[in-house]
Amino acid sequence: MAGDGDMSTDRGGTQAPERIEPSYPKDRTTLGGPRLGAVGWARWVWRQLTSMRTALFLLLLLALAAIPGSIFPQRGVDPVRVRRFFEDNPDLAPWLDRVGMFDVYASPWFASIYLLLMVSLVGCIVPRSRQHWEAMRAQPPRTPARLGRLPVHRSVVLDAAPDDVVAAARAELRRRRYRLRAEEDGARTVSGEKGYLKESGNLVFHLAVLGVIVSVAAGHLFGWRGEIIVKEGETVTTGPSAFDTLHLGPLVDPDDIPVYSLQLNDLDVQFEAEAQGAQFGQPRVFRGVATVQEDVSGSPSAPRTEEFAVNDPLGISGTSVFLLGNGYAPVVNVRDADGQILFSDAVTFLPQDNTYSSEGVIKVPGADPALGFVGGFLPTLTFDPEIGPTSSFPDLVDPALVLAVFEGDLYPEGRAQSVFSLDTESMDQVLQDDGTPVSLLIRPGDELELAGDRGSIELETVIRWGGLMVRHDPGRIPALVFSGAALLGLGLMLGVRRRRVFVRVTPATGTPDPAGDGARHTEMTVAGLPKGTDPGLDELVEQVLERIATASGGRVVTDKDDS
Repeated sequence: MAGDGDMSTDRGGTQAPERIEPSYPKDRTTLGGPRLGAVGWARWVWRQLTSMRTALFLLLLLALAAIPGSIFPQRGVDPVRVRRFFEDNPDLAPWLDRVGMFDVYASPWFASIYLLLMVSLVGCIVPRSRQHWEAMRAQPPRTPARLGRLPVHRSVVLDAAPDDVVAAARAELRRRRYRLRAEEDGARTVSGEKGYLKESGNLVFHLAVLGVIVSVAAGHLFGWRGEIIVKEGETVTTGPSAFDTLHLGPLVDPDDIPVYSLQLNDLDVQFEAEAQGAQFGQPRVFRGVATVQEDVSGSPSAPRTEEFAVNDPLGISGTSVFLLGNGYAPVVNVRDADGQILFSDAVTFLPQDNTYSSEGVIKVPGADPALGFVGGFLPTLTFDPEIGPTSSFPDLVDPALVLAVFEGDLYPEGRAQSVFSLDTESMDQVLQDDGTPVSLLIRPGDELELAGDRGSIELETVIRWGGLMVRHDPGRIPALVFSGAALLGLGLMLGVRRRRVFVRVTPATGTPDPAGDGARHTEMTVAGLPKGTDPGLDELVEQVLERIATASGGRVVTDKDDS
């Protein structure tokens, strides 16, 4: 947030010294030094908060504060990983949770940093904007009396009329789009200034940074997101109860969630089968086809079918539907001993590694006693001598279910539990006649009898499921616009140079022309004053001097050195 500063010069031709403000308010003093009152302390705190140094420190602090959000799992992004972190680190996790390490971006200490940054930015931008507006409306400063004291200057004696040289100087600077000071009667000086867009870009950049912060805050306050698993062929209707997980912003009413239906028609997932090394088995195609029907003014709209992918979401009723993940859902039928169907559904199994070895649970409360199947789904069955059945490739090459069987009370004391886990506290594992646990290996189309005349289980087929995230973020588009404005402002800051150019014309007196042809002697001095470093200023002064000499119709009689 560096400002342009003051480029003014005094009438003696030197740059005006910068005024150094005291570091404390001098509202009251004592013999022992400054003694601050309430108003003085408030002014001092405000000056420190709105200083460039404090703003840069807050920006750095905000970046450092965001680091834990990428180190530790966040509840708003992946609550499953947070739960696993607690299970793996039972002593450390509660202490981290107390300081908000699992909700970094919603924690009070993180919010206090960016709120202070916003206040600091506003305190910097508002007065600087007013000063810049006044500077743009003001005329360039007068030409200093001693141009030889400026960092870049050049003087020559021309064979031209003074008024012609002044007119040529004004024309040349005007051609270069310098703002010129109004002509004064009898004055043979020209003062031009250029580069106001540099400070404008500076202000635009910091206004855009402030806009991004506000947009992100608005997205957090008024936005929401929900995750849901949808199987191929399944239709879901949005609403607070439809999502597996739902995160609402602090100012969001659940009734504000738009209602529409979405049917996942097909998922196309292809994996790399011919590559070697780390690329083997990596997904190469991941897209879906969905049919959407919105609720417009209380009546359903015409259904429409669209494709969507990972970075190409569906836009529905102000929300974006992202395709995040996928997996397999075996279609399982469980029958009793009489052949009556007790359970028939596609069961979601969650992938655990890159080969899509998946874990899942099949619960059959209609059996007597209730049955529970727990185990894994393997898209490409391979037997490892150490770990047993596993998957060697994520696609459906040789799919199989590997299950253990339990019976008893599925929901002890009526406690709710996850559909992806089985509480075996009140259940017994089903054993074979020889006393060994029952272990089932089922391929598509197989139907296996359960021990003890408990019926049978059939793996009918395997379909895919897609993990969808529905998100409403009202700050997304404004944040994008402000980010573009920040880039524009940064480009102006780096690409535009703030310069002042002064020209002084004086009728020369002294030795007549050596050739004796009665040439006129007019001394011209061109000087430049940069803002900061400007390696091209010497070349600019040289070009301006040459073009003025040419345009005035004169020739250089002598080249003076004023250094």
